Amino acid sequence: MSAEIDWRRHAEVATGILGWTPEAFWSATPAEFWTAWHGWRSRFFGETPQPLARADLTQLMTQFPDPPS
Repeated sequence: MSAEIDWRRHAEVATGILGWTPEAFWSATPAEFWTAWHGWRSRFFGETPQPLARADLTQLMTQFPDPPS
């Protein structure tokens, strides 16, 4: 299963909902984006994100490996 990142949708969320500038979005790491998004959802909807299960993390690491250094 190949999951493509929908950059357009992520940019829409960052600029339209979170109020980031495009520059802020493109300079943020995925972790910073998701932290901001989960913080926003928690603030407005009272949702607390659950940590990833080890199996889910392993799947993501396999699907999106770090580039060789």
